[in-house]
Amino acid sequence: MSMGNLVGYAAWFAGVCLGVAMLLAGWRMIRGPAAEDRVLGLDALYVNGLAILLVFGIRVASGAWFEVALLIALFGFTGSVALAKFLLRGEVIEP
Repeated sequence: MSMGNLVGYAAWFAGVCLGVAMLLAGWRMIRGPAAEDRVLGLDALYVNGLAILLVFGIRVASGAWFEVALLIALFGFTGSVALAKFLLRGEVIEP
């Protein structure tokens, strides 16, 4: 078994595991009994999506996917902060 073949199998396995994690996070986002659970599901969903993009970037050996993952991380963090602020205070932009 060559090293390139091993990396391919590891990337495939990681992609499957992250896909299952995304399904479970989506389930929590849809079914969550409280708003906090839904926000946590959304956070887990974007982090797992980011990880899938990184695994795909490693598999195809392209740096463009890492830049896309960085953008998703920035927008996901901003969205998480806005949702947390909304849940705590009821408004995102303070007068």
